[in-house]
Amino acid sequence: KITSSEMDDKDVIAFARDKDEAVVQVFFVRHGRLIGREHFYVSGVANDTESQVLTAFVKQYYASSPFVPSTLMLQYPLDDREVILEWLSGRKGHKVREVVPQRGQKERLVELAAENARNVLTKDREKIRLEEARTTGAVRDLAEMLGLPAGIRRMEAFDISNISGYESVGSMVVYEDGKPKRSDYRKFRIKTVIGPNDYASMREVLTRRFTHGLEELSQLKEQGVEKNFGSFTRFPDILMMDGGRGQVNIAEEVLAELGLSIPVCGMVKDDNHRTRGLYYQNVEIPIDRHSEGFRLITRIQDEAHRFAIEYHRSLRGKSQ
Repeated sequence: KITSSEMDDKDVIAFARDKDEAVVQVFFVRHGRLIGREHFYVSGVANDTESQVLTAFVKQYYASSPFVPSTLMLQYPLDDREVILEWLSGRKGHKVREVVPQRGQKERLVELAAENARNVLTKDREKIRLEEARTTGAVRDLAEMLGLPAGIRRMEAFDISNISGYESVGSMVVYEDGKPKRSDYRKFRIKTVIGPNDYASMREVLTRRFTHGLEELSQLKEQGVEKNFGSFTRFPDILMMDGGRGQVNIAEEVLAELGLSIPVCGMVKDDNHRTRGLYYQNVEIPIDRHSEGFRLITRIQDEAHRFAIEYHRSLRGKSQ
């Protein structure tokens, strides 16, 4: 849908609420075209004004968003407007402006976002609550468990697959806000390791992944292009390794050699190959098997394993 002749990038943000609950709707407008939308469930808003709800959302959302638009088209004006716009402009690299339209096509677009939010709040409240619990809620639980005050948005997990060292491959799966982001998955065919050496294979995969990312970042910076346009330039908030101390040590060594500071967490399995806890900062942390955080870890492990095996089978089939 064409929304305007203006070619700048905009996020249109509006919300609807009922008592202590609210749904915030975000429309993504790029080069004058509405390309997508996303909604967010929030709670604890009973005593907040409309501007306070919107301001709190904007601060939380753009603190972790990889992209900041040139214009925020909002249902209500922001509190601390100048401070927030200055902060967003610093993240963007040039001026970000706020627009609160009162009439015309822009106002109708904001009202459309608000109407979508009302529909979601009315029809899908319970569904959203459950989805939030199993995705962003599970991620928050993990961040609290690991003591990461900045929180977690992007998680990357890696796995190695081979049969007695034959056609070794590595997989990289990505979860954002507790949901798989399949467009960012990557496959690696092991080049430098002979035989079934998972540690050496993992070292190669991680080194290639982050070296490529650093090289792309440097190239994009020279070209004056935003880092989001690279295929490896978005680094995770945490690395999830499919194993305990050994895999974690490998990852930490690679990151140290490349001068990167990214938390690394191991997903430890018991003798029956079931997840029993997390290995973080030289300590194994037990985890409630009935929690959403545990279910998220299990999904990530299974997905990394599935993606690696799928790639390995395809290569094996071609060779045979």
